[in-house]
Amino acid sequence: MDIHLEPPDPEVYVSTDIEADGPVPGLYSMLSFASVAFTAEHEKVGTFEANLELLPSAAQHPETMEWWQSFPEAWAAHRVNTEDPASAMQRYAEWLNSLPGAPVFVAYPACVDFMFVYWYMHRFVGSSPFGFVALDLKTLAMAALDMPFHWIRKQNMPENWFPQGLTHSHHAIDDATLQGEMFFKILQQLRQN
Repeated sequence: MDIHLEPPDPEVYVSTDIEADGPVPGLYSMLSFASVAFTAEHEKVGTFEANLELLPSAAQHPETMEWWQSFPEAWAAHRVNTEDPASAMQRYAEWLNSLPGAPVFVAYPACVDFMFVYWYMHRFVGSSPFGFVALDLKTLAMAALDMPFHWIRKQNMPENWFPQGLTHSHHAIDDATLQGEMFFKILQQLRQN
C-alpha cells in the first residue's frame, strides 16, 4: 500500500487526570483536573491545574463519595481555591492553544478523563482544542504487553514503567505527571518490541 500524507503538525501529549464526585459529567461534578504537556521528545512544556466549584444542579454519587472517605486528604485538597468552571475551562482552552503543537489527550483510562474534560469544554467553552483525539494508556499497554485488555491493571505492568518518586495520590497534578512518564515508558517498550 502506497500512502502519501502531508507531514503532520508536531504533537504535544497532554497527560490529564480528573477527580470527580460521580461516574459521569453533568449528573455529577468534576472536582479538579490537571494536565502535564510533553513534546514527542519527552520535553515537559507546561502544566495546568484547577479545582472547580460543583455544578449547581449536580448530585454526588453515593458509591463515589464512600470511596472518597478513604482519601480525606486528597478530597480536602480538591475543595480549596475552587473556581467557576467557566473561568477554569476558558483558561484551559487558552493554555492548550498556546502549546507548541497539536494537543493529544493522554489518560489512564482515557474513556473516563476525556469524557469529563470534553463535556466541560463544550458546556463552558463551546468546543474542545482536543477534538476527538484521545490516547488511552490501557490500550497502549495492551499492545506493549501483548495481553488481553481486561488483564491490563497496574499490578500487571512492569515496575520500570512507574518512575521512582511518583505515586498515584488522587491529586490530579501528581497523577497526570505519573501518567505522562508512564506514557513514554510504554512507548519505549513498544519500540523495543
